[in-house]
Amino acid sequence: MNNILVIAEHAEGQLSTATAHTMSAAAALHTETIDVLVLADQVDAIAAEAATIKHVSRVLTIARPENAHPLAAVLAPQISKVAPSYSHVFFPSTTFGKDLAPRVAALLGAPQISDITSVESARVFKHPIYAGNAIVTVEVAPSQTIVATIRTAAWQPAPGGNKATVKALSLEVNLPTHTRYLGLQSGKSDRPDLQSADKVVSGGRGIGSKENFDLIFKLADNIGAAVGASRAAVDAGYAANDLQVGQTGKIIAPQLYMAIGISGAIQHLTGIKDARTIVAINKDSQAPIFEVADIGLVGDLFKILPELEAALS
Repeated sequence: MNNILVIAEHAEGQLSTATAHTMSAAAALHTETIDVLVLADQVDAIAAEAATIKHVSRVLTIARPENAHPLAAVLAPQISKVAPSYSHVFFPSTTFGKDLAPRVAALLGAPQISDITSVESARVFKHPIYAGNAIVTVEVAPSQTIVATIRTAAWQPAPGGNKATVKALSLEVNLPTHTRYLGLQSGKSDRPDLQSADKVVSGGRGIGSKENFDLIFKLADNIGAAVGASRAAVDAGYAANDLQVGQTGKIIAPQLYMAIGISGAIQHLTGIKDARTIVAINKDSQAPIFEVADIGLVGDLFKILPELEAALS
């Protein structure tokens, strides 16, 4: 029998939407038991939120002062104590999950699959390789626990409305002392979060300068969108690196993605392939971005954007 443990991602006392996306992948295995594990110093609010997600059987909590910050070296030994009771242990394929899953797999002596995009059966999965240029099907031996990260952009979030039970766990586990929390630096913005936004406006090398990138911010604010950037724009200093979209940045799946002055390098296209509608504006009619765009406009962005702003106003 398959039973699944989903590791909840949270920050500042709130559950990340990545957990609901991961739950959809777990539900695709069509099993009756899907538990969510919450590790924090204060678990009640996070657990209550997780309990509302559809398909959740139980929410398990481990409340310890050491869990106040998501340190992989501290969380992994606790998860590895709970995991042997489960056939699958799923993490979101975010910074949190990518940091934590390999440690858990190593402690369990289990195989890890990264970036699952499709569940074929309980032991067979699909995930991208070669920067998204190919999709490989992998099968795990029946006797092994499966540790996996789920590409959240490939899965719709599981809806709410559930009322799962919450159970507190008490573990006897020796936690490492060689790793300690020093601090967290994160950008603050009134704009929607790039990772979860329904609309994203991104600028590329064609924007030309950091000052010109204000055109992207202005358009995004006008339509209530998050702001992204290509690697070329980030490397050129036009935008902050936390705005980078692509294989080496954030992999996103908005309802609307506007690529402005972006040529469409393969690593960028990997990050947006699950977007529902892609709009491209570029003066080069042969730019690769037009091969994946649903709507393409060839022209000078410095003429097109003011016209678009006027129309929106």
